[in-house]
Amino acid sequence: MGTPLRVNMTQTMGTIANTSSAHAEDTTRVAVSTVIFTLGRDPGADRATVVIPLVRRTRDPYEGLWALPGGWLDIAESLDAAASRTLAETTGLAPSFLEQLYAFGAVDRSPSRVVSIVYWALLRSDEVDASDADEPTRMTPASVFENTSWFDAASLPRLAFDHNEIVEYALWRLRNKVGYSRIAHGLLADEFTLAELREVYEAILGRRLDPANFRRQVENSGNLLPTDRFRTGSHRPARLYRYNQDVELADRGPLVRH
Repeated sequence: MGTPLRVNMTQTMGTIANTSSAHAEDTTRVAVSTVIFTLGRDPGADRATVVIPLVRRTRDPYEGLWALPGGWLDIAESLDAAASRTLAETTGLAPSFLEQLYAFGAVDRSPSRVVSIVYWALLRSDEVDASDADEPTRMTPASVFENTSWFDAASLPRLAFDHNEIVEYALWRLRNKVGYSRIAHGLLADEFTLAELREVYEAILGRRLDPANFRRQVENSGNLLPTDRFRTGSHRPARLYRYNQDVELADRGPLVRH
């Protein structure tokens, strides 16, 4: 890894009694962290929940507490590249959807002056399974990352720094965005049933949805395209749908990503 980015902040101190001033130089470090959302299901549970991976800190500050995956921004890399790199280094995960969420820079959020650029990501359950081929049924990242585990995003323990606040904000954004975008599709396979799509919405919103009303709304949205394939099982065959690729997963605005 290269050199962490440090921003030199110069503070000028003076008095009315004389024109001299003393300059104290402080250093602000820039970090990148990511909130990764996916769906998880405990054995025997009748519904899925939104879960996130956390990394246990092995040194001070907050040694032993769980924290969001992340790391320092290298002086020679973009923010997007730093988010992808730190995720790979800490969790072994590579989400297909990654978007900048917010900048957190409260003065007292860390013992030293740190500004965190936070991303949020969506990860399909099959992508999680692929990262842990030896144990594909467990909601855990690759086994080599011993300090990483999954937690219910709505019921977290005390986290390091201000990471509880960060996750709460990211979850709030996800719940709001699901109402006006097809962001929920980022948690699904390429083809899915309406029941599977409804399960994603229910997990995000934390409540049950009426199946008939949900079907009517999503079929009229223009976001879904029916396929000629069906999923068979103990119940009657369910038609498979796919994304309308002409509709963006989420509106990223006019800025070009670098």
